[in-house]
Amino acid sequence: MTTFISTRIITDDIETLVTFYEHVTGVRANWGTEDFAEIRTGTATLAIGSRRTVPLFGEGSAEPAHNRTAILEFLVDDVDGEWTRLRDGLDDVVTEPTTMPWGNRALLSRDPDGNLVNLFTPVTPAAREKFGVAL
Repeated sequence: MTTFISTRIITDDIETLVTFYEHVTGVRANWGTEDFAEIRTGTATLAIGSRRTVPLFGEGSAEPAHNRTAILEFLVDDVDGEWTRLRDGLDDVVTEPTTMPWGNRALLSRDPDGNLVNLFTPVTPAAREKFGVAL
C-alpha cells in the first residue's frame, strides 16, 4: 500500500513562504527546524523546506522558484469570501474567482516563489458530490 502524505516546496525564503501559506490556509505551521515547516490541514500536508535541505536529498535535486507544472489546490467553503479576505495580500493573481467548466469556482494566484495556488469551491451538483460537499 502507498499513502500520499505531503507535497514539499523548496524555497530560498522559508519565512516568507510559510507566512504566505499560514495566511492563505489559516493554519499555523509546525516548525521541525529553522529549515523545515509543515502546514497540516485535515486531508493533506504542505511541507516547506529551505534550500539548505537540498543536499540531504542530493546536491541539485531541487531548485527553488522553478515550478511551472504543479498547482497546489485548496478546497474552501466560499472562494468568493476568500477572495475578499485575501485580495489585498495576493501579489500575483492569475484568475479572479471564475466558474470552471468542471463545476468548481476557482481563484488562482501565485505564491511568493511563483508556484500556482488554486483555492476552489465546488458549485455544481456533480462537483459537490465528487468532493463530498453537501448540496
